[in-house]
Amino acid sequence: MSADKATARARIVVADDHPIFREGLIKLLQARPDFEIVGTANDGDEVVPLVRAVAPDVLLLDLAMPRMSGLLALREVKGLKTAVRIVVLTAAIERPDIVTALQLGAQAVVLKESASDVLYKCIQAVMSGQYWLGRKPVPTLVAALRAVATTYPAPAAKHFGLTPREREIIGVVLDGCSNADIAAKFSISEKTVKHHLTNIFDKVGVSNRLELALFALHHRIDTGPTTPPPSAAQE
Repeated sequence: MSADKATARARIVVADDHPIFREGLIKLLQARPDFEIVGTANDGDEVVPLVRAVAPDVLLLDLAMPRMSGLLALREVKGLKTAVRIVVLTAAIERPDIVTALQLGAQAVVLKESASDVLYKCIQAVMSGQYWLGRKPVPTLVAALRAVATTYPAPAAKHFGLTPREREIIGVVLDGCSNADIAAKFSISEKTVKHHLTNIFDKVGVSNRLELALFALHHRIDTGPTTPPPSAAQE
């Protein structure tokens, strides 16, 4: 990394409809030499044109805003295809909204009650390409969703008509295994793996591995091993 990039300030837009919170947050961030405020939004309708106009590095986005909710604004901002990192700020949030925010493109979720140092570290983490949930960084989107699953209450696991072997395959997909890895693990052919994945995609209504991972983590699909494991001949 060049010296210029190492010392560059994060250009930040703050979007929150509460003036006292917004102005206080701006003052906190402006006191930091590594942050620069390049715009503010008072409601959801202002967010998209502002991000389009100033192209910030980071958008601090309140979920509960008038005229357009934070989640709708998040969807619209990601549709701009910009490189902005989105940090969701909220007074309270339930597990489904966290999952939705991450699926829509947020890189971080931070409670407004958090200490200012948590937000500083969060911004630094997303600027370096990480995700952030609560009070700590996580390396990837799948890891963030795993953290949600272990931190927040969730509905009972569902099977969605998946066979035990299909659920096992989802488990190794979550671990990042390739088709060849899966074939070797279960002593089956790569053609059979592709067949299983096609069936899985059809059953849960997704079209690729990332969507499958998001779906499985959101719905807490049981991916535990079957006992005893079926032989290759049973595949």
